[in-house]
Amino acid sequence: MALRQFARTALSSTVALSLYMTVAIAAQEPASSPLAVGASRVSIAGTSNIHAYSAATSALRVTQVKLASTVLGANFWDDIVKPGALEAFEIAIPAATLASDKEGLDKNMHKALKVKEHADITFRLLRLEPRAGAPGALRGVGVLTVAGVPREVALEITTTRSDAGLAVRGQIALLMTDFGIEPPKAMLGMLKTDPKVTITFETVLTVPLT
Repeated sequence: MALRQFARTALSSTVALSLYMTVAIAAQEPASSPLAVGASRVSIAGTSNIHAYSAATSALRVTQVKLASTVLGANFWDDIVKPGALEAFEIAIPAATLASDKEGLDKNMHKALKVKEHADITFRLLRLEPRAGAPGALRGVGVLTVAGVPREVALEITTTRSDAGLAVRGQIALLMTDFGIEPPKAMLGMLKTDPKVTITFETVLTVPLT
């Protein structure tokens, strides 16, 4: 009996010690992502046969980041926008958070975006290219996935340093039909939206506090 009790006590102590070490090690690990998103806004603007409309969200998150080993130190924000610096970068926008000020538009928009089947709109960067124009002008080539349909796109981007990190702004015009989206209708079909929309985004990339 004494031997069994000793074995049970030893086993319990070993499990407790293992759990403690796991928690302690996890607490010491650095943030899993070297980049985070600060203040953000993504908006979609379009027109219909009756009026213009827009919808926006501030719910944007970074889901994947991998930096080249050369991106570090005092020149971090200068290096990160150079070709090859971002080996992997992906962001996600919860489609159901897009909201407008037009009555009835959100329901039709969310239905067209198939938010129940495809919760996120995502953009996965393939490469950054320099672009002629103002300082910080870039072209971001990547895969945009809307309503579960991926398409390669090129975003016109402008970057500027801010106190918080790196401000990134850009715009792109798209056709909803390229992503298998039927332009929403309302008022028993009397209101018909144009398939062309313009997406504008602005965000501040920051380094997570450790």
